[in-house]
Amino acid sequence: MNSKMETLTQSQAWQPLGITTGLEPYAGDFNVQDAVHLFRRTLFGVKKDEVDLAVVTGLSATLDRLLEEHPLPLPVNDYNRDDLKDPNVPFGQTWVDDHTDNGDLTSARIVSLKAWWIDQMMNQQPSLQQKMMLFWHNHFATQTWGVFWANQAYRHFKLLHEQAFGNFKVLTRAITTDPQMLLYLNGAFNNKESPDENYGRELQELFCIGKGPNSNYSEEDVKMAAKVLTGWTIQWEGTYPSYFNYWLHDQSDKEFSSFYGGKVIKGKYGPDGAKETDELMDMIFDNPETALFICRKIYRFFVYPYISEETEQNIIVPLASILRDNNYEIVPVLRTLLNSAHFFDLELRGAMIKSPVDFFIGFWRSMLVSIPENASVKNNLEIRTSSLWQISNLGQQLMDPPNVAGWPAYYQYPQYDKSWITTDSVPRRALTTDSFIYWGFWSETLLTNVDLLAFIDQLDNPDQLNPMLDEILDLLLAVPVSELQRNQMKSILLSGQANEGYWNQAWFAYKLTPYDEMARMTVENRVKPFFQYLFQLSEYHLQ
Repeated sequence: MNSKMETLTQSQAWQPLGITTGLEPYAGDFNVQDAVHLFRRTLFGVKKDEVDLAVVTGLSATLDRLLEEHPLPLPVNDYNRDDLKDPNVPFGQTWVDDHTDNGDLTSARIVSLKAWWIDQMMNQQPSLQQKMMLFWHNHFATQTWGVFWANQAYRHFKLLHEQAFGNFKVLTRAITTDPQMLLYLNGAFNNKESPDENYGRELQELFCIGKGPNSNYSEEDVKMAAKVLTGWTIQWEGTYPSYFNYWLHDQSDKEFSSFYGGKVIKGKYGPDGAKETDELMDMIFDNPETALFICRKIYRFFVYPYISEETEQNIIVPLASILRDNNYEIVPVLRTLLNSAHFFDLELRGAMIKSPVDFFIGFWRSMLVSIPENASVKNNLEIRTSSLWQISNLGQQLMDPPNVAGWPAYYQYPQYDKSWITTDSVPRRALTTDSFIYWGFWSETLLTNVDLLAFIDQLDNPDQLNPMLDEILDLLLAVPVSELQRNQMKSILLSGQANEGYWNQAWFAYKLTPYDEMARMTVENRVKPFFQYLFQLSEYHLQ
């Protein structure tokens, strides 16, 4: 394996890259390679038409589009079948406000909800919103199967979508009393008689402060936070909203450590006890570690897992200042980072391994895979559900990370994103792309194919071997291949012949007579092994 991926899996990969670029605006001409790098990190997959538009309109306008918000359609009943009928919600209507208590129905709705999110990713606009929704899902991790309440799960992910470009403090406050989180981390059962420290601990350790060298909150701070949050629970009727039950609230004063300046949150009586939660948020977000922590998480998710001392000082610290100066609004941080010379540094391109979601959804979008025109609503659910299980088999179960810390690839030193690649996942990835190329993607009753010739036909120079190959490699690979690898690809496309005009002739013959099976097969029989070779390159798994 002669590639950047091999280098990244060796011991020196744990060492920070020697990069000197900072947050100064990127001064390059924003060419195809730049646009592809930007989209590879901010979208799921790279589409040629999106790249073309980006290059024409420039980086600033592209960032405007990436930071646009888009509406989220409601999930609907697409799960009715012979052995399961929704008693209250007709087929094609939304179920989000129906709280029927039925285990089989809840299971069907959860699967449908997960498939619904897959559909949003596959059909995303050129906006960062879906990727940010995944970021926040990993950050404020909950397990949908563990909570087992489809309606609350929908509201939770709707919140993540609505606040994808919002305010970190506002989102954290909303998550703190969100029914999904109250159930997942036992907050709904946190009361003055038996304070539950679970959420009070994770609020500091995983969501706001972290475990950095200067994160010196104490065990007593965890206990005090738990007492502040006593009384928040769920109203077990109607739409089951969260509410503050002041009878269950600890009304004593809560004194925090010197890490928080010795802050004392005075105990409050009656409904005013709910105000203590806002004071807790103010205290935590007044601590400079909060801004530093979330900026490190954003950096590791979008740029590079390893943060050197230079990166901490040149990138993280100024980003944290921007975040605090903007009262924890996320967009100024995202725009500054994605517009920076540091983000576009050549050393950072192809420096991360694709997650299973990026690998599968990215393939689907980049290769222009679409659901067959004759697919029914039921077929659509089957295809999205099959996609969901495929991504899970590759190591990432959407809406169900392994624990409250999220997926280890986003936080676990020193492995980080290398944990996506295992002796089990590598052959599964190869089988996934091979299946698309040679047999199609199977759902329960329908086969979905990738049209490789349509993908090539969208290129600027599909009939010229070298320009065509350059376009494909620019779109699909994050780093250049070796001359040996490139020659191997050309050899496959030319069936071993030396005359490069052979490809031109074969392509023209196919385009002149597209219904001629022989002309089509002549091209397809070369294109299929070419893409099989490309998708199994180590370079294809980098982003």
